[in-house]
Amino acid sequence: MSASDRDHLKIFAGRAGRSLATAMCNHLDLPLAAGQTDVFPDGELIVKVNEDVRGRDCFVVQSTCDPVNSNLMELLIFIDCLRRASAKRITAVIPYFGYARQDRKDVGRTPITAKLVANLITAAGADRVLCMDLHAAQIQGFFDIPVDHLSATKVFYEHFEEIRDELGEMVIVSPDVGNVKVANKYASLLGCDLAIIDKRRQSDTRVASTNLIGSVKGRTVLMVDDMISTAGTICEAAKLVAQHGAERIIASATHPVMVGLAMERLNDTSIDRVIITDTIPNGERLAPLSHKLHQLSVAGLLGEAVHRIHHDMSVSALFGRSLEASAV
Repeated sequence: MSASDRDHLKIFAGRAGRSLATAMCNHLDLPLAAGQTDVFPDGELIVKVNEDVRGRDCFVVQSTCDPVNSNLMELLIFIDCLRRASAKRITAVIPYFGYARQDRKDVGRTPITAKLVANLITAAGADRVLCMDLHAAQIQGFFDIPVDHLSATKVFYEHFEEIRDELGEMVIVSPDVGNVKVANKYASLLGCDLAIIDKRRQSDTRVASTNLIGSVKGRTVLMVDDMISTAGTICEAAKLVAQHGAERIIASATHPVMVGLAMERLNDTSIDRVIITDTIPNGERLAPLSHKLHQLSVAGLLGEAVHRIHHDMSVSALFGRSLEASAV
């Protein structure tokens, strides 16, 4: 990192982004910018930037994970603080975008909260957004500012290639029809077959997987998804492929949301390994699953994206043709 970058590029972190931001800064050989968030006795947040940002290119790393509203509010306050301190450009780096599943009106008299969140981030003063594996890609269009949408495919693909010999004969399984496009990409990259599970949702928290399209017998099943939330989908899918003779089951997801009965379900299922990334702070939260868990880091990918945005370079060039990200 050049001396000019050290002076003009500033990476700040909210409380839900500090560990990832630190890893990004280590990758870029850049110190983490000085800022802090304090909580008043009544629960109000106050953000303070402890260094000069006038005319600087500033990035704020903050995942809007649980507690979602508190982390989202902290991000908005951080952006406002930098804007009022005369930062030249402010980029909200949101590794995990909360409210992404509220992207449309499924029934009457319901909000489109993902659009509301996009409006709030823009109104707070962000000039652009950098995010990772949005649950619904169309959320990029909810923003009236540029959005760089990265995919963790590159990180997972490199890991799978490293352990390819260990995996043996492999088949990629999409846990539901909506994830077929992503699963097909992995199948093409890894040169293996694709199987699809017909998922029927019984309620907001209960899923019944009833049909498997493709063969998994005697193979290592690799299930890929953007997130594991309550783990209902992934565990029902694991039960189904096990019934169809899968030899080994590996689940992977970019965002380890892991709420509700997720830990209990994943511990009780036939899944041998759960591969996640650090888009959401993990630590002791996932300790009950540590014997099955393997964490990859997206810090290098996000750090390179920050470097390219700062220097007005192509973000898509980070990826090969088959691993292309969408940059708006």
